[in-house]
Amino acid sequence: MWFVLLFAFVLILLILVLITYCRSDVDSNKVCVVVLGDVGRSPRMQYHAISLANEDYLVDIIGYSGSKPPEELLNNENIMLHFMRPPPDIVQKLPKMLIYLSKVVWQATALLWLCSKTRRYKHIILQNPPSIPTMAVMLLVSYIQGSKLLIDWHNYGYTILAMAVGSKHPLVKIAKWYEHKLGKFSKHNICVTNAMREDLKSNWGISAETVYDRPPEKFKECDTSAKHELFIKLAESYPVFRHRSDSSTSTAFTEQLSDGSIRLLPTRPALLVSSTSWTDDEDFSVLLHALDSYETVAEDTGDLPKIICAITGKGPNKAYYKAIIEEKFWTHIQVVTPWLEAEDYPKLLGCADLGVCLHMSSSGLDLPMKVVDMFGCGLPVCAVHFNCLDELVQHDSNGLVFHNEQQLAEQLQDLLSNFPKQQQKLDKYRENLKTFQSKRWKECWQQTVLPLLKS
Repeated sequence: MWFVLLFAFVLILLILVLITYCRSDVDSNKVCVVVLGDVGRSPRMQYHAISLANEDYLVDIIGYSGSKPPEELLNNENIMLHFMRPPPDIVQKLPKMLIYLSKVVWQATALLWLCSKTRRYKHIILQNPPSIPTMAVMLLVSYIQGSKLLIDWHNYGYTILAMAVGSKHPLVKIAKWYEHKLGKFSKHNICVTNAMREDLKSNWGISAETVYDRPPEKFKECDTSAKHELFIKLAESYPVFRHRSDSSTSTAFTEQLSDGSIRLLPTRPALLVSSTSWTDDEDFSVLLHALDSYETVAEDTGDLPKIICAITGKGPNKAYYKAIIEEKFWTHIQVVTPWLEAEDYPKLLGCADLGVCLHMSSSGLDLPMKVVDMFGCGLPVCAVHFNCLDELVQHDSNGLVFHNEQQLAEQLQDLLSNFPKQQQKLDKYRENLKTFQSKRWKECWQQTVLPLLKS
């Protein structure tokens, strides 16, 4: 099987070389954005593409289909999506090492094939990780086409691999060497934190520009009417959002008055939101244990509100945690795991009272995009501690940082005590987030990435 894939890889490589040299010069207005993942779940690369299109670049996005991308991406006439085919099911029947090898050759072949079908690029923007095989393939494509390769370092691929197979596994050592060596050949590099920039420079010999994740304008606080509209919509599919009277003009959080105006219910529950990809780098048992403690205290005291906890996203561990949640017999807490339309996700964050982030960086050098989204909506966050988190979350300024489930439980109880009447701390954090909200993706991108493309 993998011999056939290897032959196809070599054949398509030859075709790419032939087609490239038969074509005209590089199109100075053409950029390729490469995501070896679900395009619909790759917001930073979506933002790159939209920003490029707004600057009149013609953009090809190469990646996998899956989640529906936002309408502003799908309806942009300067953006074309090119989806890779996943490896055939027969690959999964091979021995474990051959599965890995076959997937790598398949992905490399698919990337080369798509690149052979499009015009030559002036620039290629590559998301890393994953680095295998994209880094090698796109370096090769950039060399053949005369393109300038920009690597956007979100994290290190070898550290994610280490979480799955162990840091001492030979594959991890190979992946680290591969990433370390090939990363030096890109024309430009950007990364998500100053800590990563310093690490790239001191340990990898790579100079990079820090381009912090910043939310676009659609991430904003919702007014009362917008909250009511979203809750009415969600109530159609998720009963926890319905008012106990089952009124068509009321929700668990809001009601429409006789004059048509909307108000927040004075006895409403607190809306807690967490977004996750349900992977091993997020231990959701921490949140569940904290909610167990909250339930116990709420039973004994009368100053804690009920909680509706909305956990968004999909991933491999979702079914496991949903089964645990279904076994809970909480009376003060309801958990819902909605799958939202892309346009509704920022609205939900804009309606929430508090966010929780359980992201643990595999390298200790990246920052959780979900917190960026929450901050864009003026939503304070309780986030689990890891190195460099303070580049985003400042403890007791725009949110709180916890180290374990006990601290998270105490923070939830403290922040939500006598909610919604008393929200002094939450209000302070929201006020402090206004500075963050003033810096959006568009202007940051124009100040950092655009000059690199024009250089």
